[in-house]
Amino acid sequence: MTTTAEKLKTELVELPAHDRANLAHFLIQSLPLPPVMTEREFDAELEKRAREIQEGKAKGEPMEKVIAELREKFS
Repeated sequence: MTTTAEKLKTELVELPAHDRANLAHFLIQSLPLPPVMTEREFDAELEKRAREIQEGKAKGEPMEKVIAELREKFS
């Protein structure tokens, strides 16, 4: 995160909850939408990833570890 973003984060957390909620909504709406996968594309991607793990080409991570890392990163 940039220094500017870190400074804003420190200042914005002091705003009333409704102002923070409005800002959060604004920021989320400003993000570009990710490409949408069809159900068939999603299923194909899951099968590909499972195959890569079974063939030893990729390694899975325990869900608990991934969630802990995401919480650490975004908290």
